[in-house]
Amino acid sequence: MLLVGTILGGWAAPAMSQAAPETAPAAPAAVQPAPQPQVATVQAAPQVTGTIRSISVRGSQRLETGTIISYSGLQPGQGYSAETLDQALKDLYATELFSDVVITGAETGAILITVQENPVINRIVLEGNRRLKNDKITPEIQLKPREIFTRSKVRADVDRIIELYKRQGRFAARVEPKIVQLDQNRVDLIFEIYEGAESKVRRINIIGNEAYGDGRLRKEMYTRQAGGVLGFLKSNDTYDPDRLAADQQKLRAFYLTEGYADFRVVSALAELTPDRQDFIITYVVEEGPRYKFGAVDAASGIRDLPKEKVLQQVGLKPGEWFDAKAVEDTVTALSATAGALGYAFASIDPSYKRNPEARTMDVTFRVGESPRVYVEDIQINGNTVTRDKVIRREFRVNEGDAFNAIKIKRSQDRIQSLGFFQENLEIKQTEGSGPDRVVLGVDVQEKPTGQLQFSAGYSSLERFLLSLSVQQTNFRGMGQVLDAGLSWSRYSKSISAGFTDPYFLDKNILLGGQLFRRDYSSFNYVGGSRNTTYSQVSTGGGLRMGFPVTEYLIFGTRYSLVQDKISLSKALYYSDPDGPDGPNEPVCDPLRAGRYLCDEIGTRVTSSVGYSLAYDDTDGIRPTRGQRVTMSQDFAGLGGDVRYLRTRADATKYKSFGAGWILSAHLEGGYIHSFQNSPGPGRDPVRLTDRFFGAQMRGFDIRGIGPRILRLPYNDLGEIAEPSGDNQRVNDALGGHAYYMGRLELEVPVSAGIRSLGLRPSAFVDIGSVWGLKKPNLTDLVANCTRIATPTVPGDSIDILPGDPVACPAGYIRSNGFKEVFVGNSPKPRLSIGVGVNWVSPFGPLRIDIAKALLKQEGDDTKLFSFNVGTQF
Repeated sequence: MLLVGTILGGWAAPAMSQAAPETAPAAPAAVQPAPQPQVATVQAAPQVTGTIRSISVRGSQRLETGTIISYSGLQPGQGYSAETLDQALKDLYATELFSDVVITGAETGAILITVQENPVINRIVLEGNRRLKNDKITPEIQLKPREIFTRSKVRADVDRIIELYKRQGRFAARVEPKIVQLDQNRVDLIFEIYEGAESKVRRINIIGNEAYGDGRLRKEMYTRQAGGVLGFLKSNDTYDPDRLAADQQKLRAFYLTEGYADFRVVSALAELTPDRQDFIITYVVEEGPRYKFGAVDAASGIRDLPKEKVLQQVGLKPGEWFDAKAVEDTVTALSATAGALGYAFASIDPSYKRNPEARTMDVTFRVGESPRVYVEDIQINGNTVTRDKVIRREFRVNEGDAFNAIKIKRSQDRIQSLGFFQENLEIKQTEGSGPDRVVLGVDVQEKPTGQLQFSAGYSSLERFLLSLSVQQTNFRGMGQVLDAGLSWSRYSKSISAGFTDPYFLDKNILLGGQLFRRDYSSFNYVGGSRNTTYSQVSTGGGLRMGFPVTEYLIFGTRYSLVQDKISLSKALYYSDPDGPDGPNEPVCDPLRAGRYLCDEIGTRVTSSVGYSLAYDDTDGIRPTRGQRVTMSQDFAGLGGDVRYLRTRADATKYKSFGAGWILSAHLEGGYIHSFQNSPGPGRDPVRLTDRFFGAQMRGFDIRGIGPRILRLPYNDLGEIAEPSGDNQRVNDALGGHAYYMGRLELEVPVSAGIRSLGLRPSAFVDIGSVWGLKKPNLTDLVANCTRIATPTVPGDSIDILPGDPVACPAGYIRSNGFKEVFVGNSPKPRLSIGVGVNWVSPFGPLRIDIAKALLKQEGDDTKLFSFNVGTQF
């Protein structure tokens, strides 16, 4: 009898356990290592030949007998030899359907194929993975439940899992596959994962550098050495083969900007440390000589861009150190110039000539011949909600126009500024039906344009503040804006709704309107209790219209009609001059409320018309370059009860410094001039509701800066009492005629990992002030003496003023008074510094600021922490 033994393929998984024993399968619940491969064995037997009389199969469970015979390649009546049977055995194993195959009966010709089928996978289990969750690993596993278990596929899956961990910088990771035998020839496949620690870059060595030290060159690399005081904050100190290649390019780019045109990295080697935990990276470099620019020349095949004009664009000077980046920037500038002239496909190639003896590099900029190009077609793809015309109207070129690279870039910025699509949107150019035709294409990815904004804050005065607003900036896919808002705190409430159509009747005219009602209650602290001072209820609406003057300049006009009603609590601030039975109505008592508040009581209507001029050439909804400048004026007096001219201006400049650094500088200010006649001594001609309270400065509370009245209490001795905090004195913000506010903010670059989380931290400095208010009439009352019996006639109440005896006459009860002090009416700056972060969180955009007031005036209210959160739909 010829017995052909088991043949198994090799297994190279790094973490496989020992081979399974050849005894009967273990009990169903037992966990076994996945079977190890074995070397093929064939028992020696005499060479035989013959004819197959019959073929039978034993041991099959799922497969049909005919299927197994067809896999073997054997047929009754066929001649056979030892080589034929050996090949049949190999063919059966090649199907990967069997864990064991034995062929017997060679002596008689009655061939018996005995098989043991590979088990079916019942389920796949991952154990030990903490850094990589199941949803990251499972897609990489090719085996699936209800598939046939095979060693080669397990080996491949082990390799894939280990590769995942290598990408995470965990080169010490091991994976050990095990199986749990179940009934009906089924198994559970378990991948036991030993993740190991992240493989750090312990050291970076550089050999061959003479001009620059190792430390200087390491700063140019993406990869950092592990360790250091702030090492725990690093995310780029793990070993990454892709980053290793990028670092070589970074080194070359650095040397090329410093004049070393022949620089090259001879080799880059990453070696595991003996403990197999970290890597040591060694670069061998060859700097070569340092070159200067030699002759700088140009040649042009474009009539509209002659050689002289090309040289005017070139800022390279002979004798300066060679700088490949400057050459690249020149090529970019020349491409933009050619594109602005309509040559979309102009080729601009710098050619170099080395002069090794003089160590100079001659550069010639060659502008190849190119036909003037026209826009053949504009293709827009990917928009499912936004209508085509909303995107097309932002293009600064139309089909049939001459190509203009500047206008194309402007079109890209305008589409990006809509805020409807993905960041880094790009208009691509492809050749059209001829060499002088170009097709412009933009593939947009729409993002949610509805915004549900929830804001919350904590104020030292108002305590918790909440606001909710809903806005759809792409209503009906037409680019129209529909918004509504609601805010609430203990002392203020408001509701508003508005609609804006930026292209009314498909014309480049903006038309919008808004209705609102705002209820604001100012308050103060007396004896630890908060008391409402005045209430301001504003109800009104407005219409606005705008249109572009130039590409970047917009003119807008508006009209608004607002009714303001200011009132005081009669129970707290009113008194009856004739006693409880007198004929007159109670009136505002200046001793209780302050004359400055009594003078504001009443209802007034404001009818105003205004205009704005706005210049904006920024590059998107989240600008990195450009500026915004706005100038506006409003005149009140077309009817109504008040007359004034209010002027405002603001400007913001954005500057990107590469690598994620974005600096913004903002400055704004305003002034209001009243045309009302002076209402009398101590009364300001600009009413309280029309004054400036300043832009919100981080580090200060709402209405936290500017002119205000402090009421300081007297004690029983007639002396100003020492307040034990703001809760022991009145603090009323009055606003001013003028204000200014400046802000300098620097957005800080972060690692790719932090950036992928949507985090954008920044540091800022805010400066500002509110001032210009006429000093109001102030009250200084040491005490008030009230007759013990209920007063029925004038004179039963006695006011004690400064300089009078502090004691009340017999039969009177004393209540301490107060002194009003006017503070904060100064243009001197308030200053705050702080840090903040924008986070695109799962709940929506979140902004957190922590600011510290460094300069403040007496009476200012500060605030350390604030946040704002919203979501999109």
